[in-house]
Amino acid sequence: MTTAPNKNPELAPWQYEIGGVVLGTGSLVPIGNIEGLGSPATRPQDADNASSDGSSPGRDFYGPRPLRFEAGIKTPGDPVKAAGILARLEQAVDNPAARTSPDGRHILRGRWPGHTTRRMYGRLRRMEATSTATAVHGWIPLDIEFVGLDNPRWYDDELSKLTLGLDQAAHATSADRTVNEAMGRPAACRRPADPEHRPADDRPGWVTNHGDASTYPSLRVHGPVAGPRIWNTVTRRVLELDVSLREGEWVELETRPNTCWALRNGTVNVANDLSPASRLDLFTLPPGRSEIAWTAADPSGTARLEVAWRSAYTTL
Repeated sequence: MTTAPNKNPELAPWQYEIGGVVLGTGSLVPIGNIEGLGSPATRPQDADNASSDGSSPGRDFYGPRPLRFEAGIKTPGDPVKAAGILARLEQAVDNPAARTSPDGRHILRGRWPGHTTRRMYGRLRRMEATSTATAVHGWIPLDIEFVGLDNPRWYDDELSKLTLGLDQAAHATSADRTVNEAMGRPAACRRPADPEHRPADDRPGWVTNHGDASTYPSLRVHGPVAGPRIWNTVTRRVLELDVSLREGEWVELETRPNTCWALRNGTVNVANDLSPASRLDLFTLPPGRSEIAWTAADPSGTARLEVAWRSAYTTL
């Protein structure tokens, strides 16, 4: 399991970032207050009792999570710099890739003390300079609204990745693996320098969701391969595709809400080739550690499965 490099600005505690502009403590855009950091509003599915008082409770789903920032651009004596920051924020709202595409999203990044940087996906719906009376002095108060959509959770800013070949046997990385150790008994020749080694540590399919909520992985199968079948050993959810891929071809499976798809080579829809038991919207990684495994027909032994995910959290 590896972590992909992150090119976004590094955030300190009590800082946020939208469109490349850092807001909060120690930045040029201090924040006075943030509304909406609690739980999102619910969409109750209650049903009225037809012949008696009250109602029958249904399932409570989360709605969008609106976050409202009372902030201000603060560049004393430098109105040119203040105008430049305001322009960058306006450009972030106007980004066509996020604003006009149904699957486009803005990204809000934030960090609180004791946590790493986390992010939320949604839309930047409001970015207004509430007054320009003091702009000449480098002070422009702002009213910013970001709405978390889809599954309005906070996600780890670092993307975790895993690549699996069809050979998922545990590979020894030292000379201390013995039959006794593999059977769970004390190893007679374990190296003193590595007393905590366990056979399961070498299992290549382990994935860890460090958060407290289930997260949605992205999967990509690279050919040559036929009939790939992917499953999670904890949730028992399965994704099985009746497809054959030549060398250089791939199938991408996206499980995130409102972006569920199965695409061959990035263009051809192969969702109809999924088995009836294959539910993209239910294939999640639970909190903690679980294991991804897969099988397929590949005489060459070069096929591989790529898994990418971000740990999910209920709070910032």
